[in-house]
Amino acid sequence: MSLALPLPLRPPRSPVWAVVPVLALLALEQNPDAEGAGPADAASALVVLVCVVRLLRQRRRPLSPAAAVILGLPVAGVTLAALHAASPGAGISGLGRYLQVFVLVPAAVLLLIRDRRDARLLAWSLVGLALWQGAVGVHQYATATGASYQGEDVRAVGTFGPQDVMGMATVVSLGLVTAVGLALGHPDVRPRAAAGVCAVLLLPPLAVSFSRGAWIATALTCTVQLALAGPRRALKVAAAVVAAGVVLVGGLGVGTAMLQERVSSITRVADAPDQSVTDRYTLWASAVDMWREHPLTGVGLKGFPDHRDAHASLALSSGSDTDGAGAAFRRQPLLSPHNMYLLVLSEQGLLGLLALAGGWLALLVCALRALPRARRRAGSALDCGLAACGLLVWQLVDFVYADIGGPSTVLTAVCLGLAAWWALAGRSGQEATAG
Repeated sequence: MSLALPLPLRPPRSPVWAVVPVLALLALEQNPDAEGAGPADAASALVVLVCVVRLLRQRRRPLSPAAAVILGLPVAGVTLAALHAASPGAGISGLGRYLQVFVLVPAAVLLLIRDRRDARLLAWSLVGLALWQGAVGVHQYATATGASYQGEDVRAVGTFGPQDVMGMATVVSLGLVTAVGLALGHPDVRPRAAAGVCAVLLLPPLAVSFSRGAWIATALTCTVQLALAGPRRALKVAAAVVAAGVVLVGGLGVGTAMLQERVSSITRVADAPDQSVTDRYTLWASAVDMWREHPLTGVGLKGFPDHRDAHASLALSSGSDTDGAGAAFRRQPLLSPHNMYLLVLSEQGLLGLLALAGGWLALLVCALRALPRARRRAGSALDCGLAACGLLVWQLVDFVYADIGGPSTVLTAVCLGLAAWWALAGRSGQEATAG
C-alpha cells in the first residue's frame, strides 16, 4: 500500500511552480553571517520576474483597482519614510525590503495562483517545508545539538541557526496552521486525514522551539480556524489533534521541567518578567518615544538602531547571547523592538502604520467574507480559505512579538500572497473556487 501523501500536484506548466523553489531554498542550511539577500530572497525576485513576463505575454491587466489599492497601500508610507532616512543607502535598502515582503512578492504569488489546485500545491509545499524543519529541530533537541537554552544546547532552530532563533518556529507554526486549515476544510477524506497527521507531527518541534510568541500565535490562530470551520467538524478535529498530540508530545519526552518552566513563564510576563521580556518592554517603550517625537513620519527607515539608546532606559541589556547549533558564541545586538507594529510606528510614523496595517486589515476582512460563500458550495475551496485566513491571522498576531528580519522573512511574503489570492482573487479576475 502506498504511503505517499495525496498531494494535488499539477503539471510543471502551472505558473505557481515558480514559487516552490523559494520554499525549497529555505530548507537548506542558512548562513547566519551573510549580509543582504539570501538564496530564497533571490528566488523571490525571480518569482516577481516570472509574473511580469507572464503578464506581458498575456497582455492583460494584472490587478483590479480594489486589489491594487489594498496591496499598494504600504508603498506611500514606506516611500515617505525612505526619503528622510538617515542615509540614502539605508533608505534604498529599507524600501526594497518592504516592497519585496509586503507588495511585490505577495502580488506575484496572487497572480501566479490560478485556482484552488494551485493554492493547494503551495499549501502542501509549505507543510512539507515545516515537516523537514521540524524533523531537524526534534533531532537537535533529542541529541542536544540545538541552540543554547538555559545552559543546554536543546533549543530547536532547524537549519536557521541560533542567530535566527525564530526561523524554525515560524516555519513550523505556519505549516501547522496550514495543515489545520486543510484538515478542517478539504472535501475529501484522505487529504483531510493526511493534513491532520501532519498537524500532529508538527506539535513536538513547535514545543521544543521554546518560542512563547509562536505558541501564543499558533494557539489563537487554530482556535479561530476551528470556530470558522463550524462546531461539528471543529470538535472532531480538535479532539483528535489534542489526543494524538498528548501521546506524541509525552512519548517524545517534550514535557520536561525546562518546557514546563517556559510555559509557566507566559503568565509571569507582567509580574516577574525575565531579562528577555524586560528587554522587549524597554524596546517597545523606546519605539513609542520615537513616535512621539516624530508622530506622522517617524525617524526614517532603518532608523530605530540609531535612536534606540537615546530613548531606552537602563533596564535594557547590551544584547542577547547566541550559541550552539554549530555556531560559535556571539553577542547579538538588539536592533529592533521585536514588534512589527511598533517598528513601523517608530520608523514610518502614524501614516506608515495606517497604510501598512490598513492593508492587512482589509485583506483579513475580504478573506473572512469569502468563507461563508465557499462553505455553501459543494466541493469548494474551503480548505484553501481556512488555511489562507489562518496564515494571515497568525502573522498579524505574531507581529505583536516579532518583526521582519532573517532568511525566514521571505516566507511572510509568500503567505501574504496566498492570503491575498483567497481574499482578492475574485476582484482580480481569478475565481478562488474554480478548478
